[in-house]
Amino acid sequence: MTTDGVKTYNLGRRIYAFAITSSIASAIALWGCSTSSFKTTDLTWKTYSNSRYGFEFPYPRNWTSLATPVNNDGITFVSPRNDSVEIRGWAGYQLPASSSEDQKAIKKTNYNFQTVQGIFGVLVVEVGQTVSSMTLTITQGEMKYYWHGQSNSQEFQDYYRLFYYIAQQYRIPKS
Repeated sequence: MTTDGVKTYNLGRRIYAFAITSSIASAIALWGCSTSSFKTTDLTWKTYSNSRYGFEFPYPRNWTSLATPVNNDGITFVSPRNDSVEIRGWAGYQLPASSSEDQKAIKKTNYNFQTVQGIFGVLVVEVGQTVSSMTLTITQGEMKYYWHGQSNSQEFQDYYRLFYYIAQQYRIPKS
């Protein structure tokens, strides 16, 4: 049985379209599960907490933070084994919708992800020729919260489960 569907998400000014069949979805799920090397208990964790926007997420203790932006909207951590592997979290205020079309798009958002905190968001996985990534976007009131993990495409399967776990643990202030 094949379920074909196209979902379009409007995240800011970028529009992502996905065509998913049950066989592709199964392949992605199996691909993510094929990396048996990731176990949360094998890592020592720290938690990044953002003082400006109140979000937080865990990161491996041995990852290095890059310089914090002057506006303190987030942070980037890089892997000690490969500085092209990074995780980032940031937030910002949404610009007011400029038209009724934008308001309709926001209301029609199909959330496809839920954090352990119980917050719904949109999780987008992009597999490119050179770089692949996972991005979580959570919209709550006037705020947009983001979490992003990326690596070289050849290594993405090695980081997929790590990225997914961290996205699940992403926390925002209770409204």
